Amino acid sequence: MPRLMDRIALSLLLIPILVAGCRQQKPAVDFDHPLPPGTLALRKLSPGEYPDFSRCTWNLALLPRSIDASIKYLGHPSSRQFFPYMDITHERAVATLLAFRDVIAAATSRSDAGPFIDQQIRERFEVYKSIGAPRPGGDGYTERVLFTGYYTPIFDASPTPVGDFRWPVYRRPPDLVSDEMGRTLGRRTPEGQIVPYWTRRQIEAEGRLAGHELLYLNSRWAAYVVTVQGSAKLRMPDGSMKEIGFAGHNGHEYTSPGRRMVADGVIEARSLNFRTLSNYFAAHPDAMDRYLWLNDRTVFFTERPGGPFGALNVPVTQFASIATDKNDLPNAYPRAMPAFLSVPIPRTDNPAQNWHFTGFMMDQDSGGAIRASGRCDIYMGEGAAGEQLAGHQLNEGELYYIALKHELVAGYLARQSTN
Repeated sequence: MPRLMDRIALSLLLIPILVAGCRQQKPAVDFDHPLPPGTLALRKLSPGEYPDFSRCTWNLALLPRSIDASIKYLGHPSSRQFFPYMDITHERAVATLLAFRDVIAAATSRSDAGPFIDQQIRERFEVYKSIGAPRPGGDGYTERVLFTGYYTPIFDASPTPVGDFRWPVYRRPPDLVSDEMGRTLGRRTPEGQIVPYWTRRQIEAEGRLAGHELLYLNSRWAAYVVTVQGSAKLRMPDGSMKEIGFAGHNGHEYTSPGRRMVADGVIEARSLNFRTLSNYFAAHPDAMDRYLWLNDRTVFFTERPGGPFGALNVPVTQFASIATDKNDLPNAYPRAMPAFLSVPIPRTDNPAQNWHFTGFMMDQDSGGAIRASGRCDIYMGEGAAGEQLAGHQLNEGELYYIALKHELVAGYLARQSTN
């Protein structure tokens, strides 16, 4: 069973700014409010409620790889346990992806690609919309989603502790116990009991995992970022690159150091971002004990070439993969399915400015801080460029999903099986 990738969007650090800015005008929307147990995040729309799908061509060239990754995931028998989702059976999910792949392939050779896709969706698919965050006061839902961004960091590393390379990331320890869905249960003691696993502070300050180091980084902050993002590309001393990915976590909840730093007055809310945090800790390294150890959660790694991988154990694609709440059964959102986003995102040539994106991405990931119908995380790439984009992504928008019409599923699967 694939284990969940566990990383936190950089823009989550900025959520206090959004809330504080809204508070003076009207009650703040709590985008992180969890759904009640068993509640699903989507509602089916009537055709008159469908959005305009025609302006969806910006990332068409990226979608085939992402769609194929979702198809590969649904080919694993373990994926069946997450369906049905509402009226979407596993067979319907597979047929949806195959049909959607055909639509995108046909659209790429047409001069009217956008209108063609819009027509195909309306004729052949049903549309669902996220209920979004709850309304302040608890009277229903806003249908608004907060979209943040995440990325794959690239750092220098060493296979051994030498010089400044003294900050380890750890391989999965043998005493870590998980259930069949990859959820951490705790630590198995020599007596056979299962107890809570060591916290980040215990691991780092008390050397609880000595001997289980995977690689070493030359910055404590970089090592922390890797454990928060859940994957990384690491540049070794000989110039080669190693990819590491998620292999489990210690089972503790994520806590944001940035929020506490704003509350303590060490960083102003309007200035809080990934770079200001990095600069602050470079100037005040002694503060890392106080703030980084607030986050009890840490992540363990293994070498994983060909990634980065998301929660479905397939590669995620820049601007074609999203992460939503998949922490409990039933999942809040349907795994692997095509999602349609309408939301401002940073410009690739100037991340400080936004443009309004309307288009499709595939739901292929999850994260430790995404536990609500009002949250969605966009994968924005690698290295410094991905960091810049992810650090500026903090915008409200709307989130939709599509599924092939029931009456087309059997015939479509039959045609595919004969090809």
